[in-house]
Amino acid sequence: MSTSLEVVAVGARTPVGYTAESSAAAVRAGISRYAEFPFADARGEPVVIASDGILDPALEGRNRLLPLLESALGEVEAELGPEALLRSRLSVLLSCPEARPGFLEEDASWLVDAMEARYRGRSAGTRVVLAGRGHAGALRAVEQALRECVDGGDHLFLVAGADSYHHAETFLWLEQARRFAQPGIRGGFTPGEGAACLALMSAGTRRRLGLSGLAVVRGAHTARERQLRESSTGSLGVGMTQAVEGVVAGLKLPHEGVDDLYTDINGERYRSEEWGFVVLRTPSVWKSTSYRAPSTCWGDVGAASGVLGGVLAVRAFARGYARGPRALVMAGSDGGLRGAMLLHAPQVS
Repeated sequence: MSTSLEVVAVGARTPVGYTAESSAAAVRAGISRYAEFPFADARGEPVVIASDGILDPALEGRNRLLPLLESALGEVEAELGPEALLRSRLSVLLSCPEARPGFLEEDASWLVDAMEARYRGRSAGTRVVLAGRGHAGALRAVEQALRECVDGGDHLFLVAGADSYHHAETFLWLEQARRFAQPGIRGGFTPGEGAACLALMSAGTRRRLGLSGLAVVRGAHTARERQLRESSTGSLGVGMTQAVEGVVAGLKLPHEGVDDLYTDINGERYRSEEWGFVVLRTPSVWKSTSYRAPSTCWGDVGAASGVLGGVLAVRAFARGYARGPRALVMAGSDGGLRGAMLLHAPQVS
C-alpha cells in the first residue's frame, strides 16, 4: 500500500506484564508465566497454562476478555490524552476469537456492544468495528485502517485484540483435538491470554496533536490459506507466503530485508512447518531466519497475537535493542486467515 500510518501509543495486558512496557521487558528477559491452573485434565492433574496474575481464576470467556481489553485501551487513552480522542475521527477496530466452544458469535457481538458503550460520548462519530477474528485478525484490522486513511482527515484508529482460552469448554475442546500441551500429546500448545492496542494516525494528524511517532506502519497484507490443519498434506505455506510477499512489495530486496520477525508460532507442528515453507519461498525477504515467538513466555494469545507482536516491535525500537529498522509481524488464524504487518523505526519515516 502506498499510504502509511504511524503508531502513536501502545497498550498491553499479558500474563507477564500489566502494561506494554512491562510485558515487552519480560519477554526480552525471557520470563515465563507458565503455572498450574485449577482445572483438571483427563488424568486428574492440574493443567499448565499462562494466565493473568490478577483476574479471578473462576472468571471465564467474554467476562475475562473484557477487563483485559479495557486495561490495554486505558493505557493507550492515558498516553494519548483526552484531546486526541475529542479532536479525531475515532475508529475502534477490534479483533476477537474465532467461534469455538467457550466463545460464541453472540460473545463477539457482546464485546462490540461493550466497546460502543465505553466510547459513547467520548469522541464525535466514534465507531466500533469487528474487523478480524483469530490470530491474524488484528493484522486484517491494520490493513483496513490503511485503506481507510487514504481520504485524509483526522483519523485515529485503535486496533485492539483480546483473547483468553480460559474457559472449561475451551479446555475440553483443546484436549479432544489433542492441541493442549500435556503429557502424551506431541505438538500441543500452552493456552494463554492477553490484550493489546495500537493507536494509529497519519503523520500530519500526529504533528497537529503534538504526539510522538513510535513506529511507521509501512504496510499490512492478508491472504487465505486453503490447506488447513485438518488437511491431509498440512500447510505448504501458500497463504502466509502471499501475505508476506504482499507486505514487502515496496522494499528493495535483499538490501531492505526484514531485521526482526515476531510470530505467533506456538509449538504446534502445523505452524512450524508452515514457516519452513514460507522461508523457502521468500529467501530474499529475511536477513535472518531466526524469529521471536513470545508464546514461550505468555502462551498462545490467540486474537491478541498480531497486536502484541506490534507492541514488542515498537518497544524494541524505543529501547534500542531492535536488530534493525524493519520489523515484520506475522500471524495465522485457525480458519485460514494469514496476515503480515511491516513496521519501520520512526527515524526512517
